[in-house]
Amino acid sequence: MTVNPHTESKTPRQHWMSVLARASLKDLEQAIASLGPMPAYDVMKPAETGTIMLEGRAGGAGRRFNIGEATMTRCVVRLKDGTMGFSYALGRDKRKAQLAALLDGMLQLPTHAAILHNSVIGPLAEQQASKKIDVSRKAAATKVDFFTLVRGDG
Repeated sequence: MTVNPHTESKTPRQHWMSVLARASLKDLEQAIASLGPMPAYDVMKPAETGTIMLEGRAGGAGRRFNIGEATMTRCVVRLKDGTMGFSYALGRDKRKAQLAALLDGMLQLPTHAAILHNSVIGPLAEQQASKKIDVSRKAAATKVDFFTLVRGDG
């Protein structure tokens, strides 16, 4: 498994929520289907779409500036035992937000956590890391190094 320095400082829940947020609807539906019967839950805050402001930093560490807005969907569910599941994801996919919230709630339960980490979060994290490496390689292949040739005074 590739070690990401950005996940080292995250809590386990922050890690799995970021994996769920980056997963596709198809991936989440396949994960849910493979798990068998889902626990009963109530939708506390139906999936709703809004916008968020994206911030950037010059050079990755400079002063903050607003890049623009992005569409985001969030959802909150409550499992029958009272555990709350949350999700936040870029885009407008309400079904994805609800499934991610359900999985977040289930991941907090000791009875489901190990199974979900091994069968859902681990494979999705590996898939996402591999995809990120592929994108980086493709970008690096298009890199152009410019240099200046200095002429002597003739």
